[in-house]
Amino acid sequence: MGTTVTHAPAMEGLSQDSEPRHGPVKPERPAALKRRRRRENLAGYLFMSPWIAGFLLLTAGPMIASLYYAFTDYNLFDAPQWIGFDNFSEMFGDPRWRHSVQVTLWYVAVGTPLKLIAALGVALLLAQSRRGQAFYRAAFYAPSLIGASVSVAIVWKAIFSDDAIVDRTQKIFGIDVGGWTGDPDLIIYSLVALTVWQFGAPMVIFLAGLKQVPRELYEAAEVDGAGTFRRFWNITLPMISPVLFFNVLLETIHSFQIFSSAYIVGGGAGGNACGPADGSMVYTCYLYVQGFENSRMGLASAMAWLLLVAVALVTAVLFWSQKRWVHYEEGAR
Repeated sequence: MGTTVTHAPAMEGLSQDSEPRHGPVKPERPAALKRRRRRENLAGYLFMSPWIAGFLLLTAGPMIASLYYAFTDYNLFDAPQWIGFDNFSEMFGDPRWRHSVQVTLWYVAVGTPLKLIAALGVALLLAQSRRGQAFYRAAFYAPSLIGASVSVAIVWKAIFSDDAIVDRTQKIFGIDVGGWTGDPDLIIYSLVALTVWQFGAPMVIFLAGLKQVPRELYEAAEVDGAGTFRRFWNITLPMISPVLFFNVLLETIHSFQIFSSAYIVGGGAGGNACGPADGSMVYTCYLYVQGFENSRMGLASAMAWLLLVAVALVTAVLFWSQKRWVHYEEGAR
């Protein structure tokens, strides 16, 4: 007995191109679309309003005011008087200002490379798998979190003062130069030691870059007989050059802005606010002295804007130089 197969009748009115039962979706009218977008933009601006208010009141407003004060004689108590470029001409003729520029440039040129070398060296050690690696990373990174605080600067000053730990250690090896913070020629070295001690942040960035270097490159270099130094120079440095450029840029800008450690280690408020015989007279410290101790806010504003221009020029030079030594994956230099 044969089996009869019955097919369900095709459903009428349904096809791939058929419209839904409720009909085609009508496009939104231009006026309604504009109102909806206006409401969405308004909601976005409301959420951004705290940041916008903070930027205008705490950043943009003070910057514009300081640019005006840079061309005035202003002491925080009397109305500012327009004097044109007199603040800048006085600045260039001030021997203490020139000394602060020299100290700052020396600090940047010495402290920044030493800090990056220490960060890269420790990152190379931590890039290797070993027991307790997480603990060592946290321990080396911790100084970057607390190094810029006033309390650490006070402790640092005590460590490098007369008859303290550093002074007693020196005497064990027959070096009797006294405390570093009391010597105009040595106090700047204590600031360099403090910034090198805070190598944790660039170390973490270097470590992230080292993790991205393909292991196949090292294996191929070992097969070709390349030693440790050749592998580091020809593989590691070119591969992490973008990370190196990033760290150089950030640490250079940060070094130009040093203030709290130089002010506290140097002695704080008083006649030797920036160290004995201006030994730790970095640029921002002298700016603070002129603005808040001498009440010459107009001159301090001129110094601040000149520092901004100098940092911008150094940043531009670094970006220009990266074409020669920074290697990216797509081959751009």
